[in-house]
Amino acid sequence: MKKILVTGGLGFIGSHTVVELQNEGFEVVIIDDLSNTTLSVLENIEAITNKKPIFYEADVRIKSDLESVFDAHKIDGVIHFAAFKAVGESIAKPLEYYENNLSSLINILMVLKNRNLDHFIFSSSATVYGEPNELPITENAPVKKAESVYGNTKKIGEEIIKDSCKAYGINAIALRYFNPIGAHASAKIGELPLGVPQNLIPYVTQTAAGIREQLSVFGDDYATEDGTAIRDYIHVVDLAKAHIAALKRLLDKNNKNSFEFFNIGTGKGTSVLEIIQTFEKVNNLKLNYKIVGRRDGDVMSCYADTTIANNELQWKTEIRLEEALRSAWKWQQNQTV
Repeated sequence: MKKILVTGGLGFIGSHTVVELQNEGFEVVIIDDLSNTTLSVLENIEAITNKKPIFYEADVRIKSDLESVFDAHKIDGVIHFAAFKAVGESIAKPLEYYENNLSSLINILMVLKNRNLDHFIFSSSATVYGEPNELPITENAPVKKAESVYGNTKKIGEEIIKDSCKAYGINAIALRYFNPIGAHASAKIGELPLGVPQNLIPYVTQTAAGIREQLSVFGDDYATEDGTAIRDYIHVVDLAKAHIAALKRLLDKNNKNSFEFFNIGTGKGTSVLEIIQTFEKVNNLKLNYKIVGRRDGDVMSCYADTTIANNELQWKTEIRLEEALRSAWKWQQNQTV
């Protein structure tokens, strides 16, 4: 049984990936500092899979803590989620984002190098493409100057990984996510940010639940059909399964280069107003929202061409937008019972 280290494994994407890893027979070791999640997620993962992952409350920025985990376990691969991830917050707190996101990545790569270990999956982002020249976005699209500090940490992160792979013989895959949404069908894990949500869907669900008074739609003057920004919203379980496919590609030595990257999305763009209208329709409710000014760091339109990921990883999305929005609301309701 292969043992996989998942940093940030109690977070939104991390917890769903841990479930899929365990469903596929991997043994999982989680490191999480609980800065944006709670320990209850660990119990809920166990409730879903009937198996409790090994867990360390630790900060990946502290190299000695990271080393001690590698001392205790024979790690066959690493999936790295531990990072700050809010676009708006990153612009307000650039040093905190650079320090957290880059130092944690460098520490992990140093440990892999020093121990001659391999198989690294990086949680990257479509933000590395900036404002795209063409849609849908393919992997051949240029990586541009980032629109946000968060996006820049992903761009720099990929460069660090690429250079490390070339120098030290590490094999790595960066998955460039578009917009993960939804929750596990059990409603036992989902997106539960601590404090005010920075992403659209948890703000939508918290507004529907009465936790937030009103949802702000940032801009209705974009050059899109309804004036609101367009994104590619992928169900988090589909996204989690892409990590399994990427990991198996490395473990089976099917990668074509030491550093590879893939777009992980649905291939379909949906506007903010379409999200609101679909959420209202599938859950039979009304949302209180208002149009406000644009937000710094946001691009107008961003959705994926997933052809390469579909072919190379033998992976594709299976869960529709409507189901993703139903599952997100079911998860939210489960928090307020």
